[in-house]
Amino acid sequence: MKYIIILGDGMADEPIAEFDDKTPLQAADTPTLDWLGYNSRLGTLNTIPYGFEPGSEIAHLSLLGYDVARVFEGRGSLEAASMGVEINPGEMALRCNLICIENDKIKNHSAGHISTAEATELINYLQKNLGNDSVNFYPGVSYRHLLKIKDGNKNIHCTPPHDVPGTLFKNVMVRTNDGEAKPTADLINELIIKSQELLAQHPINLARVAEGKDAANSIWPWSPGYKPTMETLNEKYGIKSGVVISAVDLIRGIGVYAGLKPIIVEGATGLSDTNYEGKAQAAIEALKDNDFVFLHVEASDEAGHEGDYMLKKKTIEYLDSRICKPILDATLKMDEPVSIAVLPDHPTPCRRRTHSSVPVPVMIFRPGQRPDRVPYYSEEMAQYGDLGKMSRDEFMKEFLKR
Repeated sequence: MKYIIILGDGMADEPIAEFDDKTPLQAADTPTLDWLGYNSRLGTLNTIPYGFEPGSEIAHLSLLGYDVARVFEGRGSLEAASMGVEINPGEMALRCNLICIENDKIKNHSAGHISTAEATELINYLQKNLGNDSVNFYPGVSYRHLLKIKDGNKNIHCTPPHDVPGTLFKNVMVRTNDGEAKPTADLINELIIKSQELLAQHPINLARVAEGKDAANSIWPWSPGYKPTMETLNEKYGIKSGVVISAVDLIRGIGVYAGLKPIIVEGATGLSDTNYEGKAQAAIEALKDNDFVFLHVEASDEAGHEGDYMLKKKTIEYLDSRICKPILDATLKMDEPVSIAVLPDHPTPCRRRTHSSVPVPVMIFRPGQRPDRVPYYSEEMAQYGDLGKMSRDEFMKEFLKR
């Protein structure tokens, strides 16, 4: 038996009036997901352990069966693994967004989904002007970058920018009640202010504003931590070989620590214009030589953060027709049976424009397995499936049964 997880990031949602009180997943035209739902076993999975915020880093570690309280060391250190940036003893890593601030408020977390080429030039510019032996910036993909601080103290509170659109940025800057961590908090806040001064008149931002685009006029560091120690999926479950396919450094980084080989697909953007066909084909090819594939598609989450319910519906339809259908068609013809799991990591409700901790709908299709005959896959229908309410490592143990 081989295994593939297809994860639609943030795909779950709440009822939307414009969809006659259906969720985008319920409103979408999804014949492949419907077929899978009818022929699978369904349930729900609590991906956010008590006491943790519903971030993708927490949800992904949790759904893969890791003890988040034991292994989690911040989003930045996970992304560093994907970027090939070593986190040495005494160093702290943070995710570092390029964001758009307008009228002193956080307009969006992504600087209008700035291109990687533009963002790389801006991050390199900040490294030249703000970087030193203790502070270093590393360019990533689009708005997602890395900040590494020597002797940084992680006992600080950083607010994820996607949680607070429309908020005065000064009200959600870094804070701490730990006297020993105060120099770290002060340093990061100083870097934020200095970045705004430097980025305001950069030619890239002047051109973006002239074109009616959002400026990338501030950095926003968050999710601090040190280098984590994690078991591989081989050590946890006996998975001998596996790959992770994602456009997002965070997911690839989790995969690296989990012992999965990252596959980068040309044209994979993390948005609705991503190369769906390329990712599906990469997954199909990977299944020929590997036991396990983790295929992550970010687009629905970004649509949720934008509050764009029509786009979110479209991204789910793309996932159905351009990811799930070719993978199902191919795997049904393979000599060795392939189990398929489909789920989100967390909901990203369009109304809230941020993540929620509500358990997510899960379905597991295993050739030859008797389905539970739930009529289709959705947030509501999953509650009636035979898999019941799962948490911790229960999903992975169920999925990997032979």
